[in-house]
Amino acid sequence: MLPADCAGCRQRRPGLRHGVCPECVTALEALSPRPVRPTPAPEGLPPCVALGTYGGPLREALLAYKEHGRHGLARPLGALLAGVVATGVGPARPVTLVPVPDTAAAARARYGDHLDRLARHCADRLRRAGWPVRVLRPLRALPRPDSVTLDSAGRAAAAQAAFRLRRAGWAGRDGARADAVVVLDDILTTGSTLAAVSRALTATGRAPSVAAVLAATQKRHQS
Repeated sequence: MLPADCAGCRQRRPGLRHGVCPECVTALEALSPRPVRPTPAPEGLPPCVALGTYGGPLREALLAYKEHGRHGLARPLGALLAGVVATGVGPARPVTLVPVPDTAAAARARYGDHLDRLARHCADRLRRAGWPVRVLRPLRALPRPDSVTLDSAGRAAAAQAAFRLRRAGWAGRDGARADAVVVLDDILTTGSTLAAVSRALTATGRAPSVAAVLAATQKRHQS
């Protein structure tokens, strides 16, 4: 097998597994999900659990997946996200996963909604472990500025009006079933986006139990 660039360390390595070298696989699998909380935490932010800090192989793999078209990373990253969900929810129980939706422009640029792909692989891993899981997309994302260009106040303002309930809302007769609602995102920074999503869901009577993310920026503290 010809060497290729590892998504975790950017080194040209043989023997990649889903685009990641054995050393980076070991580093990622060694991460342990833990509670995190931004300071200050925005109103409405649910409890949050992250796989690790936004650095090292985790950061590089996320950037490769999200910004550089390495869609094959959705499977291993989704599996890692499943572990975060399990830690946040506790003992296995029915779960509804709600990925934070991409804007239409972001989804076009990335050839699909990146969190939707992660959510599907996350759900598959949880189902194989015996969890009753469904993935719902009750919200749509409205156009907003790129969060990279915004400070904390700007992120909060942009997130405030960033999401709307789809016309169908919680589709199906089981829309009010007593499962754990888990919001999924890739990176926790200020918490503004997760808080906005949580407020929108809470307004429908389905308050999230927890938010599960792959990485939290380092300006965080353990709760």
